[in-house]
This record gives sequence, structure tokens and C-alpha cells, in this order.
Amino acid sequence: MDQEFRIEERTDASPPVVAVSGEIDVATAPQLRECLHRVVAGSEASVVVDLLGVTFLDSTALGVLVGALKRCRELGGDLHLVVTDPRIMKIFEITGLTNVFTITDTVQAAGA
Repeated sequence: MDQEFRIEERTDASPPVVAVSGEIDVATAPQLRECLHRVVAGSEASVVVDLLGVTFLDSTALGVLVGALKRCRELGGDLHLVVTDPRIMKIFEITGLTNVFTITDTVQAAGA
């Protein structure tokens, strides 16, 4: 299930959607951080991060998402995650981040 890491920005949506696919780890997380920083700085304070295509994420990825959430909330917005993969959801559950993030199973449910 080796999938190439990709980020797609849909800034024409409201709130904007950042769709990620592949593995988010120490090698790819900086690209996601830059993308989220750019989207938050250049648009609304709320962002939807579509993780439906993500096959793996590590603690570096979680750090990037938490950092982006803090930036959004400082600007009066929120960061919504879209997750359906039970393995990815389990990571958020065991770290307690299901209590921190708004997590939905579709981009539409996240408000985009």
C-alpha cells in the first residue's frame, strides 16, 4: 500500500480543504506544515484537512496538525479533520486527540 505523498489545496471551497494522501511522517510533515500555514494565513481561519487518502501518520504529523489547529483557533476558527480509516482513527483515539479535533467522516460533514 505504498502510496505517493500528495497534497491538494482546494482554496475555492469555504472553508478551504487540504486533501492529503500517502504517508505523513518526518520526511513529508514539513510540506504539510508549509501548506497549512499558507492556507491559514491566506484565507479564512477555519480549514478542513481531508485525511481520507492517508495510509500512515506519525507523531510528527500529529504535531503539525495540532500546530495548525492552534493557529486556526488563535484566528477565531477551527481545524476539522476528515478520517474514516480505523487505523488512522485509532491513532487519534489513543493520543486523546479525538477530544481536541473535530473529526468527521466526510468533507461535506466538516462544513466544506
